[in-house]
Amino acid sequence: MSASTQPAVDGWFATDGSGQAYLIGAKCHQCGTYVFPPRTNNCPNPGCDGDDLAQVPLSRRGTLWSYTENRYAPPPPYPSPDPFEPFAVAAVELAEEGLIVLGKVVEGTLAADLKVGMEMELTTMPLYVDDDGVERIVHAWRIAR
Repeated sequence: MSASTQPAVDGWFATDGSGQAYLIGAKCHQCGTYVFPPRTNNCPNPGCDGDDLAQVPLSRRGTLWSYTENRYAPPPPYPSPDPFEPFAVAAVELAEEGLIVLGKVVEGTLAADLKVGMEMELTTMPLYVDDDGVERIVHAWRIAR
């Protein structure tokens, strides 16, 4: 990422040496449960009292578990392009981690293009340009190549 491109939310994703994005999750040292977004304590497993979670990279691919399409601009103070364009939102299951991660689907892919069970892969996409001219990016899903 360049100085004029920054994450919209710090600490949720990073890029590896090849420039590919990956999500940053957390894993409980005690029971092995994964969580996203990452945190350092309070294991989400109700059967575990673990309070020490390590940051770990999550799988870049998963299976489309569910999806929807947002057809209305979000209300202020949330940024929205003008004119607003509908976009798909995907819930992707990461089998290895046992997690379902929500994210926008890349532009040009709408609900009609998606089918539960299809393979999805992680990427990033612009969300908005802030008041300082910095393009803020988010993790996103696309149909796997």
